[in-house]
Amino acid sequence: MFDLHAASVLLQWATGGLFFLWVTTRRREVGLGYGWTMRITFGLIALVGLVIGARYEFQPVRDVAAAGVVIATSVALAQSVMRRSVGVSGQVELAEARSARVAAMTGIDREARSKAATGPEFDPRLDLVAPAIGMIGLIGAGIEAGDPAWLQIARMIVGALFLGAITDGMLLGHWYLVQPGLRRAPLLELVFWTGVLWLPEVVLLLIPTGMMSSFDGTIDDGYGGLLGWFWAACAIATILLIGVTRAALREPQYAAVMAATGLLYLAILTAFGTDIVARVILSL
Repeated sequence: MFDLHAASVLLQWATGGLFFLWVTTRRREVGLGYGWTMRITFGLIALVGLVIGARYEFQPVRDVAAAGVVIATSVALAQSVMRRSVGVSGQVELAEARSARVAAMTGIDREARSKAATGPEFDPRLDLVAPAIGMIGLIGAGIEAGDPAWLQIARMIVGALFLGAITDGMLLGHWYLVQPGLRRAPLLELVFWTGVLWLPEVVLLLIPTGMMSSFDGTIDDGYGGLLGWFWAACAIATILLIGVTRAALREPQYAAVMAATGLLYLAILTAFGTDIVARVILSL
């Protein structure tokens, strides 16, 4: 069966989102504000999960890990804010390179803006601490969920990465409104990983006792099997939307990024349907 506890779901979401935040920040291209937004968002999600876990069915490993996620995220956020004047090297280099191209084409020479401060910039490796702690909590939650433990743990970890990748992709798509000169590579990477993780996410949910038991009637969802088919529709729609999103991002116009973001809006709904509806059915 599968764990439907809200504290486990929220820890999954926060852990996966923070891991793929590192996938993006390690490139040193995206502005610091994006990292601040993501750390605050997922830190709060982990905090809500901690409160729910402490109030209802406390699990020591999961909920202590959730506290660790909140603390580690806060530390990373604090360092990023303290070093904000240094900026992000990749973002600065990209702006300078584009200014040089404009000067070469127009003859208008603009002096590159110097950094307001010197010293080390924010270290993206700090963004790995919180998800590493979160993974420990997910392993504990998987063990508590029941037998076979390996399947529950795998579902927890893959589900965390799947939900984190699609959420970060949707939020990063909005960041292009703030940083329109950003390359598409960071967004394409998140879309790619969402597509890759879709297969193990679905396969793990099908392994007995899994969604196949809903289709053959072994598990009664209370709606004559309708929830099982709704789950299948969510799973298929998710991978189709990811494919269309990748196709949209091949278009050179800037509007393609906004179109891709809109598609990711839909994909995040179907992705959560893929994970949460399965939890509802398999917890019956």
